[in-house]
Amino acid sequence: MIPRTYTDPSVLAGIAAGASWADPEMDPTRIDWTARRAAAAIPFPLVDGRPVNPYAPTGIRYGRNELGHWGEALAADAIVTASDSDGGRWLLLIERDDNHGWALPGGHVDPGEDPTAAAFRELTEETGLIADPTDPWVTTLPARYVPDPRASDEAWMVTVPVRIDLGHGWRVLPDVTGSDDARRAAWLPADDYACLLTHLDVLYSGEVFPAHRDLIADTLNR
Repeated sequence: MIPRTYTDPSVLAGIAAGASWADPEMDPTRIDWTARRAAAAIPFPLVDGRPVNPYAPTGIRYGRNELGHWGEALAADAIVTASDSDGGRWLLLIERDDNHGWALPGGHVDPGEDPTAAAFRELTEETGLIADPTDPWVTTLPARYVPDPRASDEAWMVTVPVRIDLGHGWRVLPDVTGSDDARRAAWLPADDYACLLTHLDVLYSGEVFPAHRDLIADTLNR
């Protein structure tokens, strides 16, 4: 079988527009991988000078699929929970504006940015919610690979999850509004993962973003 090669037209458009998220280099063998591999949250190999997803295969051997970078890109995601006055747990999700479903608020970590700070920044940008990073109930978890449907064997995502628990006894949950990359933001009942899926389907006919399914399930079912 001939290995599939694919880079989405949106990536090429991003390169043409000079977008910061898109590597302008079209040939990954011309990239100096020393610094990128040293900074990677999860080590990855090079084969013939090309980066290889440590969790390959994805179905696309060459090219970047829908991601703009070559190799690993680091993101940070905010897992924000709160419990109401009846003891029910709620999870804050955003509906992505790229039709990939409902996800945790989050996004790319800027160069030199602390991942925890990035999670709080993205949370505010996408939902309007301002949380306190010094709260004792904030926990930064180890970086983990996410099975992003936009990835390829040569471009993939790793995230640093940040747990933010807003505490118990809420009669009215904090207001949230989708903005930036979020079509909308909403609190969903989330006593466990099955509960979340049911309410997301009934209330919004929605599904969880594939890259976040395992992460959210692990959090809620722990």
